[in-house]
Amino acid sequence: MMSRSPRILVFDSGLGGLTVFREIVRARPDATFLYVADDAAFPYGAWREPDLVARLIDQIGTLIAAHGPDCVVMACNTASTLALPALRARFATPFVGTVPAIKPAAERSQSRLFSVLATPGTVARDYTRDLVRSYAGDCDVTLVGSARLAGMAEAQMHGEPASDAEIGAEIAPCFASVTDADGTVRRTDVITLSCTHYPLLLPRLQALAPWPVTWIDPAPAIARRVVQLLGPGPAHSLAGEATALFSAGPPGPEVVRALAGFGVDCDSKASAR
Repeated sequence: MMSRSPRILVFDSGLGGLTVFREIVRARPDATFLYVADDAAFPYGAWREPDLVARLIDQIGTLIAAHGPDCVVMACNTASTLALPALRARFATPFVGTVPAIKPAAERSQSRLFSVLATPGTVARDYTRDLVRSYAGDCDVTLVGSARLAGMAEAQMHGEPASDAEIGAEIAPCFASVTDADGTVRRTDVITLSCTHYPLLLPRLQALAPWPVTWIDPAPAIARRVVQLLGPGPAHSLAGEATALFSAGPPGPEVVRALAGFGVDCDSKASAR
């Protein structure tokens, strides 16, 4: 366990990782945080996989050398399911990844029918399908790859919210019904939010759902894993600092205000590169 307050790097392609950052701050409020948004490359799903892995190794290597974090949290499902093995092989710094919460979804589903709402890349990746085979073999699992929802969440943080109809169309495939041989009708009762951008839209997702479901946000589990690695914080301590860097340069005023709502200061004089 660490005897001093840790330095934690939270990395994402954009602003979705703030949902993870928020939970880690609750677990280790004494830590010093650096939030990095690689928004120059957003969305990651548009990249060829070898090029994205190379970019992530370069980005993370530069950040580790410059800031010396005690832990790197990859607050992005796409980056985690693709690049975590390569990052762990390259760097000695501990990494915490973000992967689809399929095991918790299977544990919570009463109807044995749940959905994984993710980006198309995460849905297509063997890693995700292996999790389904390992932990949800007795469930009917609907894999939904949304091409637009992460961008909608990002736009909302920039003060440009999507319409209800647009968001509703993206989540509609998550809500499935199955009629068993005995006539029993089962409906989706759990949806795992397998992109860290999606919890930014959670109140709207809940309002637009055709029936109530349990929405699983992976952020609390990620925070617990950080505490396992770094240890719990002191019972009484001053809050640490939190700074944000953006690879595309300083963000606009709407994002600066959104960051402030999460307790993050934006360094307007520096970028992530």
